[in-house]
Order: sequence, then C-alpha cells, then structure tokens
Amino acid sequence: MKRNCFYALLCAAALLSGCTTDGYFGVYEMDSNGLAYKADMGEEENHDQFAEFTDNPFVKASEECTSTFSIDADGASYAIMRRYLDRGYQISPSMVRIEEYLNYFTFDYPSPVGSHTAAINAEMGPCPWEPAHKLLRLGVKGKELAQNEMPKANYVFLIDVSGSMHSSDKLELLKSGMIELVDNLNTDDRISIVTYSGTVKKLLESTPVKQASKIKKAIKQLSASGSTNGEGAIHMAYAEAMENFIPDGNNRIIMGTDGDFNVGVTNIDSLVSLVEGYASKGIYLTLCGFGSGNLNDNMMEKISNSGNGTYEFIDSEDEMMRVFVKNRSRFVSVASDAKCQVTFDSTLVDSYRLIGYENRVMSNEEFEDDTKDAGEIGAGQTITALYEIIPTAQFAAAEAKEAIATFDFRYKKSLADESIPLQKKVLVGEVENEKTVTENLRFASGVAAYGMLLRRSSYKGEASFEMAEKLVEESLSFDPNNYRAQLLTLIRKAKKNQSEE
Repeated sequence: MKRNCFYALLCAAALLSGCTTDGYFGVYEMDSNGLAYKADMGEEENHDQFAEFTDNPFVKASEECTSTFSIDADGASYAIMRRYLDRGYQISPSMVRIEEYLNYFTFDYPSPVGSHTAAINAEMGPCPWEPAHKLLRLGVKGKELAQNEMPKANYVFLIDVSGSMHSSDKLELLKSGMIELVDNLNTDDRISIVTYSGTVKKLLESTPVKQASKIKKAIKQLSASGSTNGEGAIHMAYAEAMENFIPDGNNRIIMGTDGDFNVGVTNIDSLVSLVEGYASKGIYLTLCGFGSGNLNDNMMEKISNSGNGTYEFIDSEDEMMRVFVKNRSRFVSVASDAKCQVTFDSTLVDSYRLIGYENRVMSNEEFEDDTKDAGEIGAGQTITALYEIIPTAQFAAAEAKEAIATFDFRYKKSLADESIPLQKKVLVGEVENEKTVTENLRFASGVAAYGMLLRRSSYKGEASFEMAEKLVEESLSFDPNNYRAQLLTLIRKAKKNQSEE
C-alpha cells in the first residue's frame, strides 16, 4: 500500500510538472533533486531512482587544455547493472556510471614506494571504437596494508529494519555480511549498531570484537517490520561514532538500506551538509544498498560523493563477500581528497573527452585548494580513468621526448594534512600501438565500450558488444577473484537482451 500510494503521487507529480512517460524507458519526474529515472521492470512494481546526466563532451585543447576531476571509488553502478541483467530487466542510461564500472575491478598497477601511500601511472594507445583517436589511461593505486598494519576500527552500523527490508536479499544478506566482517576484524576493533524503522534504537553499544559472541547475538536479533521513519537515526549514528572516536583510527558509519532513506533528514542538501560536517571531523561513511524496487540511487550516490563516503550495492552473497571480506581493507582510507588533473599539449591534441566521472568534474582552481573535498582511496584499491583524444596532424611528426599530456595528482595521507603532489608525463615515444598495448588499457577500453553501449552514448562510435567481449577476453591473465571473467557473462547477457528487444 505504501509503495502504491507513493507511485500514484509520483505519476501525478510527473503530469503536473509537464513530464512525460516513455513506453521504453519508464516514467520521468522533475523534483528538487533534478531529473530522476523510474526504471521499467515490466510487470514488477519498481520505484528505483536514478539521476539523469549527460556524457562529458569533447573539449578543444586550444580553448581549455586542462581537465580536473575527483576520483570515484564507488562500485554500486556495476552491481546494479548485474542485478538488472540477471533478472531480465532493462538497463537505462541513467543507471550507468562508467567510472564505477572501471573502478569495480582491480588493475595490475605498481604499488607506492617510500613514504607515499598512493602511486600513479599512465599510458596511451589506440581507441578501439574510433581508429583515428587515442585513449589515455590514468591509474592510481593505494598502499596495501597487512592485517597487523590496519588501524583500529570504530564501526557504527546504521541499519534500516523497516518492513521493506524483510527479504533474503536485503536484511538477511546484510546480517550475513556483518557476521563475516566480525570474523575478519582485529580483536581490538569496535562495533556498535543503530537501527531504525518506526523508532530509532541503539541495539548495541560500542563493543570490542574480542566480545564477538555478544556482537553476533545482536546481529542475529535484527528483524524487519514496521514503517520507515528513522527520525534522528543518522544523528544518533554520528553521535555514537564521535563518542567512541579513535584518533588516527578508522572511524566509519556503515549504512544498510533498501533505499527509503528516511533517517530524520530527508532533504539532500541538508543530508550533504550533515555528512560533510562529520567528514571534516574524520568520520567516514559507507552506504550499502540492497534489493530492487525502492532504491534511491540518486540520493545515495550524491551523499557518498560529498562526505568521504563510498557507495556499494549488494546484490548477492558473492558481492557481500567482496565488500565485507575480500575488499575489507578498502574501508581504510590511505589517500584522502584525491584529485586528478591532466594538461594536454594543444599542438599535439586537438580535442579530449573524459569518459565517465560526470558527477566528479572539478574546476581547475580547485585542484590545489586543500579545502575542497574529493574522493578517498582504500588500502590496496586501484582507480582508473580514461580520456579519448583526437590528435592533431602534428602528432605523427612529434619527437619521442615530447609530452602529449601531463598527469598531476594530489592526495592527503590524512584529512588534516596538506596535499601531496605527484606527476607523470606521457611522452609521444611511450604511446603504445595495437601490438604492444598493455592488458590494463585493453581491459579498461573493453569496460568503457560496454558502458557506452549500455548508455546508448553518442560517443560509442564503432563499439559493439562483440568488441567489448573481445577486449575483455584478451585481458584475463590478471584477474583477482575471477571478476573479469564474470564480466564476460554479463556482456553476453546484455548482447542477448538487446537482440531480443
């Protein structure tokens, strides 16, 4: 009944605002948060919300030779795509954030050396979907930490236990992940639990992991019922995190919800301000979405971008293990406020286009401004970005030692520090050809081609599912946890779905 009423209100709002319905893509509405997409699931009722955005355009290097953006360490968009494909649902362009597809995977990048906690690399090669163009790949890797190097953790779980979370792929899956996490933490780490539905409750005070049985007992008691009305829930979670704050530790709220997100502050701007305020105090935020039909991806993505946060979508037991166990070290930030800036030589580059990162573009002036928030990199995590480049006629005659682009990177070891600069020049003589291009660039180009096809991008050129499949197939020698091979299955499903439309 709650969802039926909500859907009726959305339809009325769409009509009153002059919005339209589209038999292929679903219902669109204009609200205070911008254009939100209601995905089409056929007969199954669904109110998942995705914000519309436009692909980054080509920019003339002679008019603006510098491009700046914040890194993005989220993986939600990729997992949402997988769930939709597995269930035979349509993929809308607004669901596809290509940077999250790229950063779902680990790349074979060199680790930091010396005192650095981040390292950068770059390469350039052919563009598969536009033979006359080039692709520039930027890579970043955060320092890996052994178990005994992990800082003490102060985790506060903020859990939605409303009735809509009552299913095996929502609360039960989250409970399983929490128990697995407890089994993999250090004994002096701490966990507390705040729940919300019709009421807000501190289910578990901050408890050291050496009392694992007490923590697991509380987790097993979690059950879903009632309406979603968590007035004050997020305030209680942050207060709990501050009360048990560990200096130089990993102080983090991990929120699990199916997307109702009624935690006492429902306006996006207010939520962003709240999260940013606590982020400046050293409280990080991880948002975990569960299930389909009510996911407010729009809000969760915006909040994760604004408060030293990351956003994951848990669609299966395997994904739960990836986030809570295999990639647990990513809960520890080793590089904060990480920003990238690329300066192109306009005599060698006619135009360039950043693929993805549309919601992470920054002004060039913000690059050296340490007060501007940017993305976080977890321990051992790799970050990848691609630029499509249209070279000038002079490029072919350029000397090997000339730099076609300069990659600058800034990060902080901790939020209170000054940023640390790193730089890498991409020389003409280092540009790879089709025979020498690395698997890193080949795989990244395959992921980007796939993402552009799902986005129905006007920049996809000659890209096809066959091209994406081939590029990925040729890039499997480095494949931690077999995730790259799993992508092949998804590409084939997407290709089949398209042929059946």
